[in-house]
Amino acid sequence: MFPTLNLNAAALLDFSASNPRLATADLRDTADFDRLVQQMLAEKGATVGIGGYLENRVIYRRSPHFDHPDTARTLHLGVDVWAPAGTPVAAPLPATVHSLADNDNFGDYGPTVVLEHEVEGRPLFSLYGHLARREWAALRPGQRLAAGEIFATIGPYPENGDWPPHLHFQLITDMQGRMGDFPGVARAAEREIWAALCPDPMPWLR
Repeated sequence: MFPTLNLNAAALLDFSASNPRLATADLRDTADFDRLVQQMLAEKGATVGIGGYLENRVIYRRSPHFDHPDTARTLHLGVDVWAPAGTPVAAPLPATVHSLADNDNFGDYGPTVVLEHEVEGRPLFSLYGHLARREWAALRPGQRLAAGEIFATIGPYPENGDWPPHLHFQLITDMQGRMGDFPGVARAAEREIWAALCPDPMPWLR
């Protein structure tokens, strides 16, 4: 999926409440948030970060898109790959472009691509969030992609939903009629429901 990255050398980044550095960080300031990510990587001697599947995170307090008082969503349903803007992203398997959207709320996905694959005779969908608009704008629903074909790059902020540059990668068994969007963060109390709908994508990255 990442022809220019060595994910074997990626550092695991912790964005849960157990990371004390997040308690005082100004996460709404994306430039400061990006500096924090770079510091976390530097401390681990890495240039790429990875992780987050089913992590109960505190970083979503930065955005009202997630942080509603009665329905706060904190459970991350995909894997994040923290890497420089412009990093190429390739299709992990043969795919068809299912749908596209620019989810441009602050803290949302920004430019988003959903691919449809066939795995063991059944459809399986993969979602890619926080992309650059240039490559995203050239895609069309129904377009076929070969395994290993580059179709996107990691986007810069603010066009990527105003996040430090990274890719949100998520597997989905049923799109439930949605197009170009799917929840990537859920309520922690609904962990079992969402884990069944969004299986662990880490094996696809190895």
